[in-house]
Amino acid sequence: MAVQRISTRNARFQQLQTLLGNRTKRGRAKEFLVQGVRPITMAVEHGWTVRSLIHGADRPPSRWAEDLLRRVGTERIVMAPELLAELSEKGDGSAELLAVVAMEPDSLSRIRVHEDFLGLLFDRPTQPGNIGSIARSADAMGADGLIVTGHAADPYDPKSVRASTGSLFSVPVVRSPSHHEVMAWLDQERARGLPVAVVGTDENGEADIAEFDLTRPVLLLIGNETAGLSAAWRELCDHVVSIPMTGSASSLNASNAASVVLYEARRQRLARTRRTPLASSGPAPRG
Repeated sequence: MAVQRISTRNARFQQLQTLLGNRTKRGRAKEFLVQGVRPITMAVEHGWTVRSLIHGADRPPSRWAEDLLRRVGTERIVMAPELLAELSEKGDGSAELLAVVAMEPDSLSRIRVHEDFLGLLFDRPTQPGNIGSIARSADAMGADGLIVTGHAADPYDPKSVRASTGSLFSVPVVRSPSHHEVMAWLDQERARGLPVAVVGTDENGEADIAEFDLTRPVLLLIGNETAGLSAAWRELCDHVVSIPMTGSASSLNASNAASVVLYEARRQRLARTRRTPLASSGPAPRG
């Protein structure tokens, strides 16, 4: 395992620094920075490629970090503490360990479509933190994947990675240039006999979300934080549902709205499972 030491703002440090704030160079390198015990552990456990592990020169690694450094055969960088603090972007000190992780391909084939498919699409998000938060909710509610479409914030932005708390590595998050690629993918799945319904969310939806059947294979759409769904996606929706609101607010934050619709889909599916007669030869399904 190669060990590199960085004590000055040399070319290698500057290259690592661009992964934080320069989306173009991050995309060109096809790698991004990750910090935190859970996110790094999940990246490793879910088979993502770790290209480098970075830790400070001023303190010995913890048992967790030492074990990770031993298990992951990759480049090891020992960095001056003040430089590590810059990369950590923390107000108090620095992360114990940073990982440089390779991006996964933006292929919709990473998302598995099946009879109980539950997918989520975020149309033209502007806030990377919302992408990470929605990925976290998708993970918690058992969604099969998150698609980010159009001119959108970057799922690999540090704010998105932090907000996902590691769920970015367990739920496929795929970027798509527009609705065309997504609909071509869905048409292929429908041709295989999987009738995925495209269901948008809007305050003027045709039905209350609790009254709409979300137990079928479904792709749920969440619109841009300000403008909502694009005209193209509104036209392509099979159905549009609304979240019932009381009080003066007319809408929810995008990540909150996504959590609500994912929870309702999960609730309905659990209720259906409990209503299904149990086979005499098998154990009761777990909820």
